[in-house]
Amino acid sequence: MTIANTCVLVAAVLPIVTVGLAKGSTAGKKRRDGGYDNNHPRQWETKLEGWQARAAAAQNNGFEALPLFVFAVLAAQLAGLDQARTDMLAMAFIGVRVLYTVTYLANLAALRSLVWAAGLGVTIAIFAPTLKLPL
Repeated sequence: MTIANTCVLVAAVLPIVTVGLAKGSTAGKKRRDGGYDNNHPRQWETKLEGWQARAAAAQNNGFEALPLFVFAVLAAQLAGLDQARTDMLAMAFIGVRVLYTVTYLANLAALRSLVWAAGLGVTIAIFAPTLKLPL
């Protein structure tokens, strides 16, 4: 398995870990007191506030970013692009997604948007040579 393929796995798990922070922060509470409700997880999520609500939103965004990243890695590999380059960009994507999550949890909206754009740029850069784009 390549580093880039490992990064695909990490990117798939990262959103789950992100919302796990919010769920874990309510671990000591009973459902009636705002603790995690596994019987109605979507309803529980709609009642979150503050950083916990942002963690749930970051999870959603992580899943939204995932398909394009997976496509980029697979397209680069199928096109026979330089694997070392693909690996480095895939690691950069993971780093950017971790930073994105941190900025989301810290409520740094403007910085978060810039970091999101950087993640999109890295994803496009992974498979750009297959499209003959000047990146």
